[in-house]
Amino acid sequence: MQRFHVHLHVDDLAQNIAFYTRLFGAEPTRVERDYAKWMLEDPRVNFAISTRGHHPPGLDHLGFQVDAKEELADLKARAQAADMAVLDEGSTTCCYARSDKHWITDPQGIAWEHFHSLENIPVFHEASGAPAANSACCAPTAAAPAPATTNCCAPRSGSNPSTCC
Repeated sequence: MQRFHVHLHVDDLAQNIAFYTRLFGAEPTRVERDYAKWMLEDPRVNFAISTRGHHPPGLDHLGFQVDAKEELADLKARAQAADMAVLDEGSTTCCYARSDKHWITDPQGIAWEHFHSLENIPVFHEASGAPAANSACCAPTAAAPAPATTNCCAPRSGSNPSTCC
């Protein structure tokens, strides 16, 4: 089963946690110093906010979280059949989770993440040699895909694809 995913950058985490907790009528399922996530069932949404990176507040990316690797393969096949450029990250760590994922970018430059979460981890991102130490960890640039070996990065409009996030 798929779950719609929305990730926003915010400038004040505590204020936004309070706002979205009231809006959703539910406490976040995960809260870290720079991140919060609600796994809502009705509607089925993975809604995340973070203060990571140097991005202005607003939409970071959208996506679909799936429950099985077969569903992830189906999403990838659909994207490839539609002649969409696919940035396949494979197994990666991001947003306090280990996941298998790939990215596509829509005509407006909005990044879409397709991912299957495998387990929670205690850090936002595990170092991999990519310059991601203080990065946002999410969403590729539309200009050009980041190298497939880059962990936890997704292309952003107008950004240098050789830099992580």
